[in-house]
This record gives sequence, C-alpha cells and structure tokens, in this order.
Amino acid sequence: MEKVFTQPKAQGLYDPKNEHENCGIGLIVDMKGRRSHDIVKGALEICLNLDHRGGCGCDPITGDGAGIFMQIPHNFFKTVCNTECGFDVPNEGDYGVGFAFLSRDDEERKNEETMIEEIVAEEGLQFIGWRDVPVRSQILGKASKACEPVMRQFFVNRADVGRGLPFERKLYVVRRLATHRIRYSGSDEAALFYISSLSSRTITYKGMLTTEQLEEYFPDLSNEVMDSAFALTHSRFSTNTFPSWPR
Repeated sequence: MEKVFTQPKAQGLYDPKNEHENCGIGLIVDMKGRRSHDIVKGALEICLNLDHRGGCGCDPITGDGAGIFMQIPHNFFKTVCNTECGFDVPNEGDYGVGFAFLSRDDEERKNEETMIEEIVAEEGLQFIGWRDVPVRSQILGKASKACEPVMRQFFVNRADVGRGLPFERKLYVVRRLATHRIRYSGSDEAALFYISSLSSRTITYKGMLTTEQLEEYFPDLSNEVMDSAFALTHSRFSTNTFPSWPR
C-alpha cells in the first residue's frame, strides 16, 4: 500500500518528529541589530495572524493572553519619561525598567510600590521613579476587565553595580524578593501583583488579551519611537490552567 504523508519530509532545519502542540509564538529580528519601529509592527502583525493559536472565553473579547517581548526602547523612554514623569532616564544600560501589575486598591497599591522601592535600596540600587502605563480598558471583555490590575513601570539606576550581567542579576533578585514578599504574602489583593519583566535589556508588554487587543490596549506599542532589533510575540491558549493577567 502506498504511504500517504500528511507532513512534509525532513529537510534543512525542519523535522516533523519535533512538532508539538503549543500556544502560538513568532519571532522577528534584524540580523544586523538595527532597531526600528517596523520590527515592533511586524511582531504585532505576527501576533494578529496567530489568533487561531490563542484561546478566548464565551465572551470572544476576553482572551487567554497575548504579549510581546523586545529590547528596552531607550529612545521612547527618553521622550516619555521627561514629558510624563518629570525625570530623565540615564544612559542606555545604566538603568532597568520593571513592568508591574499592581492592586486596584489605592492603599494596597501604595504598599506594593513602597516595598518595591525598599527592596531596590536594599540591593544597593537607586530607585528613579514610576510611570503610569497608558491602557485602553474600555476594549476589554467582562471577565478580563473584572480582574484587570493597575499597570505601572518603574525605573532603577544601577548606581555602583557593574553594567551588564552584574546589574541583571541584581534586578532578578529584586524581582524575586518583591514576588515573594508581596504576591505570596497571603493577601487576596496581592494575588493581582506581578512583575512581568525587570531588566536593563528587555521588556515585556502582555495581558489577558486577545491578539487583536494587544496593540490597542497598549498605545505605547503604536508609538513610532518604540523600537527594537527583535521582538518575540505570544498568543496564549490556556489548557490546563485558568486564564489570568499574570499568566
């Protein structure tokens, strides 16, 4: 009997035995390391085309999750931090950016922010300031809106810590300590707390969104100054877990 192949034969870097079911991911990169907004736009287009790889609830505008991972957009932060936040960011590589999901309760959120600032100081780093991340909450579905956290970015100066990996290690410690002391403190409100990224090199924008909502929810991503030499995008399908903003 003649064999019928439903997959292409192994060729080049492709081998059908390595195929697995998973969420949808896509990567776009400039091989010469040139940063541009086109890379960000290209990744968002990939994400949109991966809609079939993501999940949604009975409400089709409540998504399991979508996000984008890319280089720190230094030129963008040089512009917006000066005009929006009243402070200037240091030279590229001398500061880290954290993206935090915070409690909607004003008092609880203040406690979370204070604890982050204290941990930054404990680790010998210098806290620069906070930035409110613009979001369009009105586009969310009922379920994702009901548990939407407050989105804020925070900026950390490396102070006397060495550039590169020494600084990255310190930022990792800050993130883990904040997660342990806040998210796992036992408070119901603290369950919303999450630091999606904290690095001097990369940043993540993500949420309990559909692929179509990602760019619309975060207007930052449409800014022409938002640039990167690579961008990794993700469309999530929640199988054995419940959807949530941190996931």
